[in-house]
Amino acid sequence: MRTIMIIGIGAGNPEYSTMQAINALRKVDVLFITDKGRDKDELVRLRRDICDRYVPGKSFRTIDIPDPERDRDPADYLSAVENWHAKRAAIYEERMLEQLGENECGAFLLWGDPSLYDSTLRVLDRITARAKVEFECEVIPGITSIQALTARHRITLNQIGEPVHITTGRKLAADSNTSGGPGNGSDVVVMLDGECAFKRIVDADVQIYWGAYLGTPDEILLSGNLSDLTESIEQARTEARLRKGWIMDTYLLRKPVPRSPAPDRTAEARPRDVRRSTAS
Repeated sequence: MRTIMIIGIGAGNPEYSTMQAINALRKVDVLFITDKGRDKDELVRLRRDICDRYVPGKSFRTIDIPDPERDRDPADYLSAVENWHAKRAAIYEERMLEQLGENECGAFLLWGDPSLYDSTLRVLDRITARAKVEFECEVIPGITSIQALTARHRITLNQIGEPVHITTGRKLAADSNTSGGPGNGSDVVVMLDGECAFKRIVDADVQIYWGAYLGTPDEILLSGNLSDLTESIEQARTEARLRKGWIMDTYLLRKPVPRSPAPDRTAEARPRDVRRSTAS
């Protein structure tokens, strides 16, 4: 039986690789690497650097998989994504049949965690449903860009007892037209925002914690009041993308919860003068 490992390798820093991921790499015969164009060659090199660092001497067969074109401005977003996944499934299935032996182990090395805004597991589900190639699937979790973001800014992901909403730039732009951004305590983490959707939020009390290339030598961190930083973040993002040809960034929007000051317990904390009375 073929085995496919979906291995999360973190947000860009090779040291985000977990021991579980490293142990999984030792079992791999074939690395499937999706080719997303010349601008992102650095992302492919980082995958290979991780293998060279943690499993030196390990012989992999590396199979490049062309990533099919996707409609970036569709009339129906969900239909466009479904069509893109179907094209991916056909290509992945072909490579698995051609390049992976019956008793071999193949792997996809995925940025962040395989469960968060990544389509590989959905694509593999399509291949399973087609029943042309049988395989077992194992998923190795990874450190997400959300974890890296909060760690680098030295903040907690949520406020005390409050929820966190994770969304995309596309959805934030749509929601901001009606809600104006996060409400008190409802922190919002935004991923996959190519259009700086935070510009639509006009609430003067919203704070932003933004990061790009998290955990890498090119890391950029900015935090503070959103209205003060909107232009600075947009400029930093544009310059970084022009310099490197690609950018991966994530941010958290936070509106602090108004809280009443804690009551003064000083008087209650003083020891009482307890006197015993003796009945006559």
